[in-house]
Amino acid sequence: MPAMLRIERYADREIAEAEIHRLPKLVLPYDLRRKSRFRATLANGIEAALFLPRGSVLRDGDLLQAEDGTLIRVESAPENVLLVTAETAHSLMRAAYHLGNRHTPVELGENFLKLEADPVLQEMLVQLGMTVHQETSPFQPEAGAYGGGHRHGHDETFAEDHLCANQVFSEHHLHSDDQRQRPSHSHDDSHSREHS
Repeated sequence: MPAMLRIERYADREIAEAEIHRLPKLVLPYDLRRKSRFRATLANGIEAALFLPRGSVLRDGDLLQAEDGTLIRVESAPENVLLVTAETAHSLMRAAYHLGNRHTPVELGENFLKLEADPVLQEMLVQLGMTVHQETSPFQPEAGAYGGGHRHGHDETFAEDHLCANQVFSEHHLHSDDQRQRPSHSHDDSHSREHS
């Protein structure tokens, strides 16, 4: 293996389960797994530079392929998280709704929610009647309605396209609001002012 691996893509071939467990591991917290360009050290000590398509979010179990053909398995690192439980499914849905309203990355389990440790959100959840425990465990949030995880083809530009579309939409609505807020004058008023 070279001194530093250059990784630009996901593995494009099927790998036997027995072989997957022997692959070098790239163990990363969620914060790094959602970046597309960074340097890291594999579990075996080899340095790696990642240049993935923009908008990529690495998931636990993803397989990457370095320029030299080396295959690498992504693993979620244990990190400080809040484990949220509730007495009823409805209460848990209510908590998920409020977290979603704040665009908070959330992992959804059978009867729990998991999110990055945050004292403000922890207090909000307690006030909503949730049971909240801090723990150290891998964090695997939902990808979201607009994607997440690796994308192919035209989807690689989705995040940039979406941002651009929102900007155009906002500018259009700001312009429309400006037009509505300006006082309108009848033709006669403006005409009479011109001649006075």
